Amino acid sequence: MTTNELHLSKGSTANAQYVLDIDPKRAGWAHSSLRIVELPPGGTHLFTTGDSEWIVLPLQGGCTVQTEGNEFQILGRESVFSGVSDFVYVPRDAQVQIASGAGGRFALAGAKCERQLPARYGPAPEVPVEDRGSGTSARQVRNFASADSFDCDKLIAVEVVTPGGNWSSYPAHKHDEYRPGEESELEEVYYFEIDGPNGFGYQRVFPSREGGTDVLAEVRSGDVVLVPDGWHGPSIAQPGHDMYYLNVMAGPGATREWRICFHPDHTEGYR
Repeated sequence: MTTNELHLSKGSTANAQYVLDIDPKRAGWAHSSLRIVELPPGGTHLFTTGDSEWIVLPLQGGCTVQTEGNEFQILGRESVFSGVSDFVYVPRDAQVQIASGAGGRFALAGAKCERQLPARYGPAPEVPVEDRGSGTSARQVRNFASADSFDCDKLIAVEVVTPGGNWSSYPAHKHDEYRPGEESELEEVYYFEIDGPNGFGYQRVFPSREGGTDVLAEVRSGDVVLVPDGWHGPSIAQPGHDMYYLNVMAGPGATREWRICFHPDHTEGYR
């Protein structure tokens, strides 16, 4: 795929239901999806999960999620930069309604799956928060649906906040082939928001094999970079403008695991 097909600017996949709509067909792969829906005050959104499991994650605002006879109240947050949010997991083959009294913007992170797990609420205080890296590579990782923090069948999803001027997704790493105990095969979506007006950042993806993915993108709020394969990183935040990204991953592996391989040229001397 070309750079233009892998770096998707805000609004480029919008439709009548979603301001962002990335499914496996649109991404050119087999497993991972990301949708973003904006609701006005009093607004509702109905969808069918189909053959995928989904997490409803507020980016801004709160909502009520109804599915399979269950109702969950999500308190949400003011913005992705204000802190961790609670969320709701909804299973495959289900009908879902999202309703928001005050309105807001909500991410639907999805992955094709096999098992139908129960719908569940994920409280914000139980989300593991990790301070990763140091100095100009310091960032905060919110492991709300990492492989070892919340039970899903295939879906892996985390949030990262990078302070202005810092690098994250560093050292560059990959997860595009299955090597038992060393690396898992995962497609990945990067969805970006930048704090403050006119802010931007950069995302690099470079080949791990002949003819592989090669992207250097200037990203702004609402942009997406798709990573079907390749070394990815760094993600670079403009000085004075914190960078947020939501990572959504899934793959064909029999077990749900996040195993990565660091680029050897980027790890020498790294602390």
